[in-house]
Amino acid sequence: MNNNQPIGIFDSGIGGTSIWSAIHDLLPNEKTIYLADSKNAPYGQKSKEEIVALSMKNTDLLLKMNCKLIVVACNTATTNAIRELREKYDVPFIGIEPAIKPAATHSKTQIIGILATQGTLNSELFNKTAEMYQDTKIIEQVGHGLVQLIENGDINSPEMIKLLYSYLTPMIEANIDYLVLGCSHYPYLIPQIKKILPEHIHIIDSGEAVAKQTQKILREKIGFSSTKKSEPIFYVNSNPRVLTEILENKYTVEEIDF
Repeated sequence: MNNNQPIGIFDSGIGGTSIWSAIHDLLPNEKTIYLADSKNAPYGQKSKEEIVALSMKNTDLLLKMNCKLIVVACNTATTNAIRELREKYDVPFIGIEPAIKPAATHSKTQIIGILATQGTLNSELFNKTAEMYQDTKIIEQVGHGLVQLIENGDINSPEMIKLLYSYLTPMIEANIDYLVLGCSHYPYLIPQIKKILPEHIHIIDSGEAVAKQTQKILREKIGFSSTKKSEPIFYVNSNPRVLTEILENKYTVEEIDF
């Protein structure tokens, strides 16, 4: 079954490129269109109603571009809006939420840490998932300020390192052995996080799982592209500099208003 329409991916900014990268690595022949809604980042501080409205705005644009599948590459948008998106649109959606299950399943100490946005940690979907693991102590930490620093290109700044130390030190002291990154921006902080965490603490993000789910949905419901590897398309509604740098200047990023 062939389907040469593109896969649409959106996030509240540049962070979802960590999800895009995993999808692109697994499915290099698929055409992808990525929307970075950096003008409205971060979503984590917004109300559920605002997050749903922004998610629908992004979806409308991707559907105008003829996308066959939409990946919500944002934990906050998934946990607050995926149900509403699936109810309104007749297109498959793949969401991303904190990978509590593998962390809780493999934890030896039965204590895991989750670094996420306020919007994700407050969401009904997150709390329903967390309740499934009553035997595991979950240390929740809101990553105040992290997304904005990443959006500004300040990944290695002294302010970033200071924030990470303040968020991770209590988790280390609580004896976590798994840290779940509950925001698609946070994988870009893994080098800095590894310098702070002891070696025995495992870091988990959702990129590979989302890529495999995308492959599964294409295989079972939609169809793969029959074309050869195609150039991905990136759109951002603010200055494209940081997104271009995150992509290591390998791809063209176009600034559009949406």
